[in-house]
Amino acid sequence: MINLDKKQKIILILVGAVVLLVIGYYISTKTEENSYEQLETISEQQFTQTNENVENQDEEIVIHIAGEIKNPGIVRTKQGARIADIIEQAGGLNQDADITNINLAYIVEDGQKIIIPSKTAKNEQEINNEINEEEPINNISETNTKTININKATIEELQQLQGIGEATAQKIIEYRKKNGNFKQIEDLKNVQGIGDAKFNVIKDKIKIK
Repeated sequence: MINLDKKQKIILILVGAVVLLVIGYYISTKTEENSYEQLETISEQQFTQTNENVENQDEEIVIHIAGEIKNPGIVRTKQGARIADIIEQAGGLNQDADITNINLAYIVEDGQKIIIPSKTAKNEQEINNEINEEEPINNISETNTKTININKATIEELQQLQGIGEATAQKIIEYRKKNGNFKQIEDLKNVQGIGDAKFNVIKDKIKIK
């Protein structure tokens, strides 16, 4: 066992203290450097994510809008826009536009085509459906070229016209009794239930004299 005098012991203790201080300083410095690097890495990631979010929000998309719109065609807008925004960018709706079945809050996608339907087309479709639903009574052949005098025809004769059922024929008779004879075949459109679509189907099969 080494015997040390008091002075040597003091020197040894001081050296050991210095060594411990150096080791502690080294460890503390490395910890701070690691913490700084971690904070720097996190900041860079957050900055990158923020930039990506901004870029995504500012990304331009292209939409095609057609139909009953004032300025149909291509609309360029930001991602996240809704159908209502596209309609506004295209100048708004025409008076005949029908948006009953359009979800104005729907978020549009790049390359999407939006068609705004018209009320007129809807009404014509309803009339065509009504024509198809009504069945002539006498099963007249399509090759029949006989014209019907709408000022003299009976209910049965009127039903020979395509799309004219018993109810519509009765309305024609009632209109004729109330207003007198038709002055021109176009006056038939004044009868409730006979619009342009139905009239165009039968106009070549009717007369007034």
